[in-house]
Amino acid sequence: MTRTDKASPAAHYAMIIDLDRCEGCGDCVVACALENNVPPPNPKATPRTGLNWLRVFRLEAAGRDVFLPMPCMQCGEETPCQSVCPQKAVELDPATGIVGQIPERCLGCRYCMAACPYQARVFNWWDPQWPAGMEQTLNPNVSVRQRGTVEKCNFCHGRWHAAIEKAAAAGGRGPVAYTPACSEACPAQAITFGDLNNSEFAALTNKPESFRLLDSLGTGPKVFYKTASTAVRAAVTGAAKDTPHA
Repeated sequence: MTRTDKASPAAHYAMIIDLDRCEGCGDCVVACALENNVPPPNPKATPRTGLNWLRVFRLEAAGRDVFLPMPCMQCGEETPCQSVCPQKAVELDPATGIVGQIPERCLGCRYCMAACPYQARVFNWWDPQWPAGMEQTLNPNVSVRQRGTVEKCNFCHGRWHAAIEKAAAAGGRGPVAYTPACSEACPAQAITFGDLNNSEFAALTNKPESFRLLDSLGTGPKVFYKTASTAVRAAVTGAAKDTPHA
């Protein structure tokens, strides 16, 4: 599982989620689904067979409810899902540092789901369907995935492509700034998105109150959490360790 390509990507996108701000409203989950053409849940779906790219868990710590949004962690140095995929349907994009999922290559073996320590991947158990009329809300910049494939958060890759095209039309080149749907929709401004190659943004991830889930595994996740409460941090990191592996 050891990677040898250690060169710095053109961009190194990452996310910081403020647990002291998150209110568990779920707006980020809805925005994610709408932006990325995630269909409404099948009536037969369960928490294990649902198709949410972003989930919000509720914990108790310091005498209050704590809400933990969980997208794909976009692992870097050691990417478990990529290392086990026999179809090369998982790729770490050197231009963005984002772990991409290529549905056209996926054969549905779900090795990647078993390898992911964050349980951040979901499987298409049913053909995607929308209630009559809702198909008009589909995002033309994001392809609809078929039954029998795995999918996950990709930091709104469609928005990244749109930003690249806009920059190219203006004569620009290189990394671009954009905002994923979850960050844009959050009313509490609990989700900050940026490029770790930007020193000001990177400094936010190095503050004492910032941490990553299961950091000891050495996967190099690019989703950071922050809280001023040591009790909240202990509860979150403890829950991540105790969560049964799918």
